[in-house]
Amino acid sequence: MRWYLTGVVVSGFGTTAMWLVSGVWVKSLTGSDSLAALAAFALWAPVLLGPLLGTLADRVRRRPLLVVLNLAMAGLLPLLLWVESADRVWLLFAVLVLYGAQGSVHDAAEQALVASVVDGKRLGTFNGLRMTANESMKLIAPLVAAGLFAAYGGGPVALLDAASFAVAAAVFALMPVQEARPARPEARNWWRETAEGVRLLRASRVLRPLVATGAFTMLLAGVNGAAIYAVVDRGLGHAPAYAGVLYAVQGVGSVLAGLLTGPLLRRIPERTLAAVGLALFAVAMGVRGALPYEATALAASAVIGLGMPWVLVAVMTAVQREAPAEAVGRVAASANTLVMAPNALAIALGAGLVAVTDVRVLLPLLAVGGLGWACTLLPGAHRQGLLTREDGTL
Repeated sequence: MRWYLTGVVVSGFGTTAMWLVSGVWVKSLTGSDSLAALAAFALWAPVLLGPLLGTLADRVRRRPLLVVLNLAMAGLLPLLLWVESADRVWLLFAVLVLYGAQGSVHDAAEQALVASVVDGKRLGTFNGLRMTANESMKLIAPLVAAGLFAAYGGGPVALLDAASFAVAAAVFALMPVQEARPARPEARNWWRETAEGVRLLRASRVLRPLVATGAFTMLLAGVNGAAIYAVVDRGLGHAPAYAGVLYAVQGVGSVLAGLLTGPLLRRIPERTLAAVGLALFAVAMGVRGALPYEATALAASAVIGLGMPWVLVAVMTAVQREAPAEAVGRVAASANTLVMAPNALAIALGAGLVAVTDVRVLLPLLAVGGLGWACTLLPGAHRQGLLTREDGTL
Protein backbone atom coordinates (compact mmCIF):
# COMPACT_ATOMS: atom_id res chain seq x y z
CA MET A 1 0.00 0.00 0.00
CA ARG A 2 2.90 2.34 -0.66
CA TRP A 3 0.82 3.92 -3.41
CA TYR A 4 -1.92 4.66 -0.93
CA LEU A 5 0.46 6.30 1.55
CA THR A 6 1.88 8.41 -1.25
CA GLY A 7 -1.63 9.62 -2.07
CA VAL A 8 -2.25 10.43 1.60
CA VAL A 9 0.96 12.47 1.82
CA VAL A 10 0.28 14.45 -1.35
CA SER A 11 -3.38 15.25 -0.67
CA GLY A 12 -2.65 15.86 3.03
CA PHE A 13 -0.09 18.53 2.15
CA GLY A 14 -2.54 20.49 0.00
CA THR A 15 -5.44 20.04 2.41
CA THR A 16 -3.46 21.28 5.41
CA ALA A 17 -2.33 24.32 3.43
CA MET A 18 -5.87 25.17 2.35
CA TRP A 19 -7.41 24.67 5.78
CA LEU A 20 -4.84 27.04 7.28
CA VAL A 21 -5.28 29.74 4.66
CA SER A 22 -9.09 29.75 4.34
CA GLY A 23 -9.76 31.70 7.54
CA VAL A 24 -6.86 34.08 6.92
CA TRP A 25 -8.16 34.66 3.39
CA VAL A 26 -11.64 35.57 4.62
CA LYS A 27 -10.21 37.84 7.31
CA SER A 28 -7.96 39.66 4.83
CA LEU A 29 -10.84 40.34 2.42
CA THR A 30 -13.59 41.22 4.89
CA GLY A 31 -11.79 42.30 8.07
CA SER A 32 -14.33 40.22 10.00
CA ASP A 33 -13.21 37.86 12.76
CA SER A 34 -16.62 36.18 12.85
CA LEU A 35 -16.60 35.44 9.11
CA ALA A 36 -13.06 34.10 9.42
CA ALA A 37 -14.26 31.73 12.15
CA LEU A 38 -17.21 30.78 9.94
CA ALA A 39 -14.72 29.49 7.36
CA ALA A 40 -13.67 26.76 9.79
CA PHE A 41 -17.33 25.98 10.46
CA ALA A 42 -17.98 25.64 6.70
CA LEU A 43 -15.29 22.96 6.54
CA TRP A 44 -16.59 21.16 9.64
CA ALA A 45 -20.33 21.35 8.98
CA PRO A 46 -20.55 18.44 6.47
CA VAL A 47 -19.16 16.11 9.15
CA LEU A 48 -22.64 16.21 10.70
CA LEU A 49 -23.94 14.52 7.53
CA GLY A 50 -21.20 11.89 7.68
CA PRO A 51 -23.47 8.83 7.98
CA LEU A 52 -25.43 9.86 4.87
CA LEU A 53 -22.33 10.78 2.88
CA GLY A 54 -20.47 7.63 3.94
CA THR A 55 -23.17 5.43 2.43
CA LEU A 56 -21.81 6.33 -1.00
CA ALA A 57 -18.55 4.57 -0.12
CA ASP A 58 -20.43 1.27 0.25
CA ARG A 59 -22.41 1.60 -2.98
CA VAL A 60 -19.49 1.74 -5.42
CA ARG A 61 -15.94 0.45 -5.68
CA ARG A 62 -13.74 2.52 -3.38
CA ARG A 63 -10.62 3.08 -5.49
CA PRO A 64 -12.46 4.58 -8.50
CA LEU A 65 -14.49 6.69 -6.05
CA LEU A 66 -11.28 8.09 -4.55
CA VAL A 67 -10.02 8.94 -8.03
CA VAL A 68 -13.25 10.77 -8.92
CA LEU A 69 -13.36 12.66 -5.61
CA ASN A 70 -9.79 13.89 -6.02
CA LEU A 71 -10.34 14.89 -9.64
CA ALA A 72 -13.50 16.77 -8.68
CA MET A 73 -11.62 18.87 -6.13
CA ALA A 74 -8.76 19.44 -8.56
CA GLY A 75 -11.30 20.94 -10.97
CA LEU A 76 -13.23 22.90 -8.34
CA LEU A 77 -10.45 24.68 -6.46
CA PRO A 78 -9.22 26.87 -9.37
CA LEU A 79 -12.58 28.68 -9.17
CA LEU A 80 -11.18 30.38 -6.09
CA LEU A 81 -8.93 32.48 -8.33
CA TRP A 82 -12.04 34.69 -8.75
CA VAL A 83 -12.19 35.39 -5.00
CA GLU A 84 -10.41 38.74 -5.09
CA SER A 85 -12.82 40.94 -3.11
CA ALA A 86 -15.22 40.78 -0.19
CA ASP A 87 -18.28 40.47 -2.44
CA ARG A 88 -16.97 37.14 -3.76
CA VAL A 89 -16.29 35.53 -0.40
CA TRP A 90 -19.54 33.58 -0.84
CA LEU A 91 -17.77 31.51 -3.50
CA LEU A 92 -15.01 30.60 -1.04
CA PHE A 93 -17.62 29.49 1.51
CA ALA A 94 -19.44 27.39 -1.09
CA VAL A 95 -16.21 25.64 -2.08
CA LEU A 96 -15.30 25.06 1.57
CA VAL A 97 -18.64 23.34 2.25
CA LEU A 98 -18.10 21.09 -0.78
CA TYR A 99 -14.54 20.52 0.41
CA GLY A 100 -15.81 19.30 3.76
CA ALA A 101 -18.43 17.04 2.14
CA GLN A 102 -15.81 15.56 -0.16
CA GLY A 103 -13.60 14.93 2.84
CA SER A 104 -16.32 12.97 4.65
CA VAL A 105 -16.88 10.66 1.67
CA HIS A 106 -13.13 10.42 1.03
CA ASP A 107 -12.35 9.36 4.60
CA ALA A 108 -15.08 6.71 4.56
CA ALA A 109 -13.88 5.32 1.21
CA GLU A 110 -10.26 5.31 2.40
CA GLN A 111 -11.04 3.38 5.55
CA ALA A 112 -13.19 0.89 3.65
CA LEU A 113 -10.50 0.37 1.00
CA VAL A 114 -7.80 -0.17 3.62
CA ALA A 115 -9.99 -2.65 5.50
CA SER A 116 -10.49 -4.66 2.31
CA VAL A 117 -6.86 -4.89 1.16
CA VAL A 118 -4.70 -4.76 4.32
CA ASP A 119 -4.31 -7.85 6.47
CA GLY A 120 -6.12 -7.46 9.79
CA LYS A 121 -2.95 -8.00 11.79
CA ARG A 122 -1.28 -5.09 9.98
CA LEU A 123 -4.12 -2.58 10.23
CA GLY A 124 -2.69 -0.93 13.35
CA THR A 125 0.74 -0.55 11.76
CA PHE A 126 -0.75 0.83 8.55
CA ASN A 127 -3.01 3.31 10.32
CA GLY A 128 -0.06 4.46 12.41
CA LEU A 129 2.03 5.09 9.30
CA ARG A 130 -0.89 6.96 7.75
CA MET A 131 -1.04 9.19 10.80
CA THR A 132 2.71 9.80 10.70
CA ALA A 133 2.42 10.83 7.06
CA ASN A 134 -0.46 13.20 7.78
CA GLU A 135 1.14 14.77 10.83
CA SER A 136 4.44 15.24 9.03
CA MET A 137 2.63 17.29 6.41
CA LYS A 138 1.13 19.44 9.16
CA LEU A 139 4.64 20.44 10.16
CA ILE A 140 5.61 21.52 6.65
CA ALA A 141 2.46 22.68 4.86
CA PRO A 142 1.61 25.64 7.17
CA LEU A 143 4.99 27.25 6.51
CA VAL A 144 4.60 26.87 2.75
CA ALA A 145 0.98 28.08 2.83
CA ALA A 146 1.76 31.10 5.00
CA GLY A 147 4.64 32.09 2.74
CA LEU A 148 2.59 31.73 -0.44
CA PHE A 149 -0.35 33.67 0.98
CA ALA A 150 1.85 36.48 2.30
CA ALA A 151 3.58 36.86 -1.07
CA TYR A 152 0.81 36.19 -3.59
CA GLY A 153 -2.54 35.83 -1.82
CA GLY A 154 -4.93 32.90 -1.63
CA GLY A 155 -5.10 32.01 -5.32
CA PRO A 156 -1.72 30.23 -5.52
CA VAL A 157 -2.56 28.23 -2.37
CA ALA A 158 -5.80 27.08 -4.02
CA LEU A 159 -3.84 26.06 -7.14
CA LEU A 160 -1.30 24.19 -5.00
CA ASP A 161 -4.14 22.30 -3.33
CA ALA A 162 -5.73 21.57 -6.72
CA ALA A 163 -2.41 20.19 -7.97
CA SER A 164 -2.10 17.99 -4.89
CA PHE A 165 -5.58 16.56 -5.55
CA ALA A 166 -4.67 15.89 -9.20
CA VAL A 167 -1.51 14.03 -8.18
CA ALA A 168 -3.43 12.08 -5.54
CA ALA A 169 -6.01 11.07 -8.17
CA ALA A 170 -3.22 9.77 -10.40
CA VAL A 171 -1.68 7.85 -7.50
CA PHE A 172 -4.98 6.19 -6.59
CA ALA A 173 -5.63 5.38 -10.26
CA LEU A 174 -2.27 3.59 -10.49
CA MET A 175 -2.77 1.69 -7.24
CA PRO A 176 -2.64 -2.08 -7.99
CA VAL A 177 -5.87 -3.01 -6.19
CA GLN A 178 -8.53 -5.43 -7.39
CA GLU A 179 -11.97 -4.73 -5.94
CA ALA A 180 -15.15 -6.70 -6.38
CA ARG A 181 -18.21 -4.71 -7.38
CA PRO A 182 -20.47 -4.18 -4.33
CA ALA A 183 -23.58 -6.33 -4.19
CA ARG A 184 -26.74 -4.55 -5.28
CA PRO A 185 -29.78 -5.34 -3.15
CA GLU A 186 -33.05 -5.54 -5.04
CA ALA A 187 -34.58 -2.64 -3.13
CA ARG A 188 -31.95 0.01 -2.37
CA ASN A 189 -32.87 2.86 -0.08
CA TRP A 190 -30.28 5.46 0.90
CA TRP A 191 -31.89 6.24 4.27
CA ARG A 192 -32.28 2.56 5.15
CA GLU A 193 -28.67 1.81 4.25
CA THR A 194 -27.48 4.79 6.33
CA ALA A 195 -29.57 3.65 9.29
CA GLU A 196 -28.06 0.18 8.95
CA GLY A 197 -24.56 1.63 9.37
CA VAL A 198 -25.64 3.46 12.53
CA ARG A 199 -27.36 0.29 13.83
CA LEU A 200 -24.24 -1.82 13.28
CA LEU A 201 -22.18 0.71 15.20
CA ARG A 202 -24.65 0.88 18.08
CA ALA A 203 -24.96 -2.91 18.28
CA SER A 204 -21.21 -3.56 18.54
CA ARG A 205 -19.99 -4.09 22.11
CA VAL A 206 -16.44 -3.42 20.90
CA LEU A 207 -17.11 -0.22 18.96
CA ARG A 208 -19.61 1.50 21.27
CA PRO A 209 -17.19 2.25 24.14
CA LEU A 210 -14.36 3.13 21.75
CA VAL A 211 -16.44 5.62 19.77
CA ALA A 212 -17.77 7.12 23.02
CA THR A 213 -14.18 7.47 24.23
CA GLY A 214 -13.18 9.14 20.98
CA ALA A 215 -16.09 11.59 21.29
CA PHE A 216 -15.22 12.40 24.92
CA THR A 217 -11.55 12.88 24.02
CA MET A 218 -12.44 15.31 21.24
CA LEU A 219 -14.77 17.15 23.62
CA LEU A 220 -11.84 17.66 25.97
CA ALA A 221 -9.62 18.56 23.01
CA GLY A 222 -12.05 21.28 21.92
CA VAL A 223 -12.03 22.93 25.35
CA ASN A 224 -8.26 22.50 25.57
CA GLY A 225 -7.85 24.15 22.17
CA ALA A 226 -10.06 27.06 23.18
CA ALA A 227 -7.96 27.51 26.33
CA ILE A 228 -4.56 27.51 24.65
CA TYR A 229 -4.39 31.29 24.20
CA ALA A 230 -5.24 31.79 27.87
CA VAL A 231 -2.41 29.38 28.76
CA VAL A 232 -0.01 31.28 26.51
CA ASP A 233 -1.07 34.74 27.69
CA ARG A 234 -2.03 34.40 31.37
CA GLY A 235 0.18 31.44 32.22
CA LEU A 236 3.34 31.82 30.15
CA GLY A 237 3.22 35.56 29.47
CA HIS A 238 3.89 35.18 25.73
CA ALA A 239 2.27 36.77 22.70
CA PRO A 240 -0.57 34.76 21.04
CA ALA A 241 1.77 33.70 18.22
CA TYR A 242 3.58 31.45 20.72
CA ALA A 243 0.63 29.07 20.42
CA GLY A 244 2.14 28.10 17.07
CA VAL A 245 5.23 26.81 18.89
CA LEU A 246 3.09 24.64 21.17
CA TYR A 247 1.16 23.27 18.18
CA ALA A 248 4.42 22.47 16.37
CA VAL A 249 5.72 20.53 19.39
CA GLN A 250 2.35 18.75 19.58
CA GLY A 251 2.77 17.80 15.92
CA VAL A 252 6.14 16.21 16.69
CA GLY A 253 4.44 14.14 19.39
CA SER A 254 1.80 13.01 16.89
CA VAL A 255 4.44 11.90 14.41
CA LEU A 256 6.00 9.78 17.15
CA ALA A 257 2.56 8.41 18.09
CA GLY A 258 2.06 7.15 14.54
CA LEU A 259 5.40 5.34 14.54
CA LEU A 260 4.65 3.62 17.86
CA THR A 261 1.06 2.64 17.06
CA GLY A 262 1.83 -0.48 15.03
CA PRO A 263 4.16 -2.13 17.57
CA LEU A 264 1.72 -1.30 20.38
CA LEU A 265 -1.35 -2.70 18.62
CA ARG A 266 0.52 -5.97 17.99
CA ARG A 267 0.74 -6.37 21.77
CA ILE A 268 -2.37 -4.72 23.22
CA PRO A 269 -5.99 -4.38 22.05
CA GLU A 270 -7.44 -1.13 20.70
CA ARG A 271 -9.34 -0.49 23.93
CA THR A 272 -6.12 -0.47 25.98
CA LEU A 273 -4.43 1.86 23.51
CA ALA A 274 -7.41 4.23 23.73
CA ALA A 275 -7.30 4.16 27.54
CA VAL A 276 -3.56 4.90 27.62
CA GLY A 277 -3.91 7.63 24.99
CA LEU A 278 -6.75 9.36 26.85
CA ALA A 279 -4.88 9.13 30.16
CA LEU A 280 -1.72 10.68 28.68
CA PHE A 281 -3.72 13.42 26.98
CA ALA A 282 -5.68 14.22 30.16
CA VAL A 283 -2.60 14.37 32.41
CA ALA A 284 -0.69 16.55 29.94
CA MET A 285 -3.66 18.91 29.53
CA GLY A 286 -3.96 19.31 33.29
CA VAL A 287 -0.24 19.82 33.80
CA ARG A 288 -0.06 22.46 31.05
CA GLY A 289 -2.87 24.38 32.68
CA ALA A 290 -1.70 24.04 36.30
CA LEU A 291 2.05 24.64 35.92
CA PRO A 292 2.80 27.91 34.07
CA TYR A 293 6.37 27.12 33.06
CA GLU A 294 7.69 27.11 29.51
CA ALA A 295 9.50 23.77 29.76
CA THR A 296 6.41 22.16 31.30
CA ALA A 297 4.15 23.58 28.59
CA LEU A 298 6.42 22.30 25.82
CA ALA A 299 6.71 18.81 27.34
CA ALA A 300 2.95 18.66 27.95
CA SER A 301 2.26 19.69 24.35
CA ALA A 302 4.42 16.82 23.09
CA VAL A 303 2.54 14.36 25.33
CA ILE A 304 -0.82 15.72 24.14
CA GLY A 305 0.37 15.07 20.59
CA LEU A 306 1.36 11.55 21.62
CA GLY A 307 -1.80 10.57 23.49
CA MET A 308 -4.72 12.04 21.56
CA PRO A 309 -3.92 10.34 18.21
CA TRP A 310 -3.80 6.93 19.88
CA VAL A 311 -7.46 7.28 20.77
CA LEU A 312 -8.39 8.17 17.18
CA VAL A 313 -6.28 5.39 15.63
CA ALA A 314 -7.77 2.88 18.08
CA VAL A 315 -11.28 3.85 16.95
CA MET A 316 -10.35 3.71 13.26
CA THR A 317 -8.62 0.34 13.49
CA ALA A 318 -11.45 -1.20 15.50
CA VAL A 319 -14.02 -0.02 12.93
CA GLN A 320 -12.00 -1.56 10.12
CA ARG A 321 -11.71 -4.85 12.00
CA GLU A 322 -15.26 -5.10 13.33
CA ALA A 323 -17.54 -3.67 10.63
CA PRO A 324 -18.83 -6.03 7.91
CA ALA A 325 -16.88 -5.55 4.68
CA GLU A 326 -19.95 -4.30 2.80
CA ALA A 327 -20.69 -1.65 5.45
CA VAL A 328 -17.27 -0.30 6.49
CA GLY A 329 -17.88 3.03 4.75
CA ARG A 330 -21.16 3.70 6.55
CA VAL A 331 -19.91 2.56 9.95
CA ALA A 332 -16.66 4.54 9.57
CA ALA A 333 -18.53 7.70 8.55
CA SER A 334 -20.98 7.33 11.45
CA ALA A 335 -18.11 6.83 13.89
CA ASN A 336 -16.28 9.84 12.46
CA THR A 337 -19.34 12.05 12.92
CA LEU A 338 -19.86 10.93 16.51
CA VAL A 339 -16.18 11.40 17.36
CA MET A 340 -15.55 14.73 15.61
CA ALA A 341 -18.81 16.63 16.14
CA PRO A 342 -18.18 17.20 19.88
CA ASN A 343 -14.92 18.97 19.05
CA ALA A 344 -16.70 21.76 17.18
CA LEU A 345 -19.26 22.17 19.97
CA ALA A 346 -16.56 22.12 22.66
CA ILE A 347 -14.62 24.96 21.03
CA ALA A 348 -17.62 27.24 21.60
CA LEU A 349 -18.15 25.82 25.10
CA GLY A 350 -14.48 26.27 25.90
CA ALA A 351 -14.51 29.90 24.80
CA GLY A 352 -17.27 30.56 27.33
CA LEU A 353 -15.61 28.59 30.13
CA VAL A 354 -12.26 30.31 29.65
CA ALA A 355 -13.97 33.68 30.00
CA VAL A 356 -15.32 32.84 33.48
CA THR A 357 -12.89 30.20 34.83
CA ASP A 358 -9.16 30.29 35.49
CA VAL A 359 -7.43 27.77 33.21
CA ARG A 360 -5.29 26.70 36.19
CA VAL A 361 -8.52 25.33 37.65
CA LEU A 362 -10.45 24.41 34.50
CA LEU A 363 -7.86 22.22 32.77
CA PRO A 364 -6.90 20.16 35.84
CA LEU A 365 -10.61 19.51 36.53
CA LEU A 366 -11.06 18.29 32.95
CA ALA A 367 -7.94 16.16 33.38
CA VAL A 368 -9.51 14.41 36.36
CA GLY A 369 -12.57 13.63 34.24
CA GLY A 370 -10.37 12.27 31.44
CA LEU A 371 -8.40 10.04 33.81
CA GLY A 372 -11.61 8.73 35.33
CA TRP A 373 -12.98 7.83 31.89
CA ALA A 374 -9.71 6.12 30.93
CA CYS A 375 -9.89 3.97 34.06
CA THR A 376 -13.38 2.74 33.15
CA LEU A 377 -11.98 1.33 29.89
CA LEU A 378 -9.34 -0.88 31.45
CA PRO A 379 -11.53 -3.77 32.75
CA GLY A 380 -13.09 -4.19 29.29
CA ALA A 381 -9.67 -3.83 27.70
CA HIS A 382 -8.43 -6.74 29.82
CA ARG A 383 -11.28 -8.95 28.61
CA GLN A 384 -10.59 -7.90 25.02
CA GLY A 385 -6.92 -8.78 25.49
CA LEU A 386 -7.87 -12.29 26.69
CA LEU A 387 -9.92 -12.77 23.53
CA THR A 388 -6.96 -11.72 21.43
CA ARG A 389 -4.63 -14.21 23.09
CA GLU A 390 -7.08 -17.10 22.90
CA ASP A 391 -8.49 -16.96 19.40
CA GLY A 392 -6.49 -14.33 17.54
CA THR A 393 -9.45 -12.02 16.97
CA LEU A 394 -10.72 -8.81 18.49
